[in-house]
Amino acid sequence: MKRPWNLANIPVYSLATYEGQRVNMNICTYVSAVSMTPKRYMVAVYHQTKSLENILKSKTAVLQLLGKQHISLVNVLGKKCGLSYDKESYLIKRKHIELWNNRKVLSQCAGLVELEKVWSKDAGDHVLFLFDVKRFQTNHENVLMLDDLREKKLVRI
Repeated sequence: MKRPWNLANIPVYSLATYEGQRVNMNICTYVSAVSMTPKRYMVAVYHQTKSLENILKSKTAVLQLLGKQHISLVNVLGKKCGLSYDKESYLIKRKHIELWNNRKVLSQCAGLVELEKVWSKDAGDHVLFLFDVKRFQTNHENVLMLDDLREKKLVRI
């Protein structure tokens, strides 16, 4: 039987973090909206990653709600480390990048949320960030879910 925290079928996100004009993206499932007014999100970012390095130096990031068509990117975004692998070049070569509000993001996301960092706190093997929502866009409702990753055996839960 699954543990309680593995029972829920939750959306799969990618956090786009920036270093100058360069973008790095990861896979996030430890994400939750936590306030209606102001609209805020909590996002946990794994230690020793390019995403963490970037967001610690920056005030903003883009939370990308992935669509089912992004399932083929999960291994690259989630299992390769941006410290040693150029995810941006990989995504550009495969024409998966577009501009949204002058930021590089994944094309065809179900939704995009521009975030501004409020605070961060060490939370074990992740750092927990609280972000204010600055702007957002909804594109479609064909959302990639954790159960989709389980079915394709991309995660062990």
